[in-house]
Amino acid sequence: MNIQGVTVDKQASDTTKSIIAADAKVAVAAANVCGAGYTTSVSAARYGTYGTTYTWTNGKTTGSSYYDRPICAVFFNDTGAAHSMRLKLSTNYTSIPDVEDSGTFSSYAGPLYQDRGYCGQTYSYMKVGTKVVVDNYMTVGACN
Repeated sequence: MNIQGVTVDKQASDTTKSIIAADAKVAVAAANVCGAGYTTSVSAARYGTYGTTYTWTNGKTTGSSYYDRPICAVFFNDTGAAHSMRLKLSTNYTSIPDVEDSGTFSSYAGPLYQDRGYCGQTYSYMKVGTKVVVDNYMTVGACN
């Protein structure tokens, strides 16, 4: 599926599709952070005016299942100022450790990569001053 020039996974949620449609240029910028080949949007979540988390795949399969696909995650800071942020990317395989990036960022946390990240989840966190404004999990892909 293609939304304003952005390739979107066939199983992407309606929420992901609407986030991509609302600002395709930002979505393309997020994909560019992940690097060459990560061009298919898998999932996205917008957290008010604070940030947006995107996940991307490169269309390859790293195992025997459709769900064994490489995933890249990026958590964009939409505030225009540096804040404490954390992004974690997990797979649905308990033997594979989570990867994470945390610190004070004005642009984004990540990119993070998992070879078998489809059906995993992201955790996005942001603190503005002393107030936690983002503390959310998002499923990567359309999985049970």
